[in-house]
Amino acid sequence: MEFQLAWRNIWRNPRRTVIIMIAVIIGLWTMISLTALSRGMVNDMIENGIATLTGDIKIYPAGYHDDPSVAYRIGDADQIVSGIKKILPAGTRYARRIKVNAVASNARHSGGVTLAGIDPEMEKGVSFIGNGVADGRMIAETDKNAIVVGQALLEKFDTRIGHKLILMAQGADNEITSRAFQIIGVYRAKLTSTEKQYVFVNLSAARKMLGVGTDISEISISLTSHDEAEPFAREIRELLEDPDIEIYTWKDLLPMLKAYLDIFDGFIVLWFLVVFAAMAFGIINTMLMAVYERMREFGLLKALGMKPSLILRSVLLESGMLLVIGALAGNLLAAGSVAMVAAKGIDLSALATGFEYFGMSSVIYPEIVTKDVVLANAVVVILGLAVSAYPAAKASRITPVEAMAHV
Repeated sequence: MEFQLAWRNIWRNPRRTVIIMIAVIIGLWTMISLTALSRGMVNDMIENGIATLTGDIKIYPAGYHDDPSVAYRIGDADQIVSGIKKILPAGTRYARRIKVNAVASNARHSGGVTLAGIDPEMEKGVSFIGNGVADGRMIAETDKNAIVVGQALLEKFDTRIGHKLILMAQGADNEITSRAFQIIGVYRAKLTSTEKQYVFVNLSAARKMLGVGTDISEISISLTSHDEAEPFAREIRELLEDPDIEIYTWKDLLPMLKAYLDIFDGFIVLWFLVVFAAMAFGIINTMLMAVYERMREFGLLKALGMKPSLILRSVLLESGMLLVIGALAGNLLAAGSVAMVAAKGIDLSALATGFEYFGMSSVIYPEIVTKDVVLANAVVVILGLAVSAYPAAKASRITPVEAMAHV
């Protein structure tokens, strides 16, 4: 009966009811939609960072992280991989690489790059280069003097597929070694800076150029979930127990991104509270208007013996029904609008240069996360009831004498 009365009461003034519902719908839609956009940006930064030869877990020779030179190498990579496969989940992928700083040059230009010797098949599902190239072809195991470069580097060096590029780097004997490679493919990455930085050759060609035998610089591991990196990294450390090996997670290798993630949830809560504060004024004012319009009714109920607690409960029940209905509509509106936008993404090419500084691509795909939806609804409903308690308390304290004097 109380629910029936509450339902009838909230529609006694449809205009007031609609105003409150619109405030709740817009508030919740704003919370969820903008949070989904922020989550999309964060996810994009994580995916770009991990795909740019970082991986979920990285195994380095001791000292390589601080000084990425060919002097630090892993000599028993196959044994290490066969050992850690026993503790890592199915679906995990591994990539062995030689990666050193180098200088690339041709007849017109020269500049610093990162030379990566890779096995293209192993890179699939581990890094962006595993997706192949946009023009030309990918390097194969039989290629001895082939190289794949980024589109931005191709334009910077004013060259094209079929032309040669000279690479110079420090070899295992501490002498500068150089080799001419023919450009056979061009890759495209989400970030222009990536296209300018990395050049890729066959793993055996890189080993031969640097004189490292069968050694490698790193083992990159891609897990089925990025959240599993830290616990599995601890297990790998306990398994290997080798002072000559260092284990890093993507959070260790991307400290700026980790710092942003640490404060991101706090910003989400703050954003929800700011939006709710604006919405709360409308809820309080509208509910106070409803209470004053029904002052004679509350006075009559008091005169008939109704307890103040029952009046308080009835007003809160009305507020709760308004908040829940508005929240449901807000959730549906947010889910629909985010789904429409996420289908094609938000093109922010005009801000691409600034976005690259933070490791984001120019197209953002919003993503709704369950915990954000739950938190947004909890803020609206629970705090909405809290602010409605003042008008409800006002109604419960009305006396018959005050109600008779009210015009």
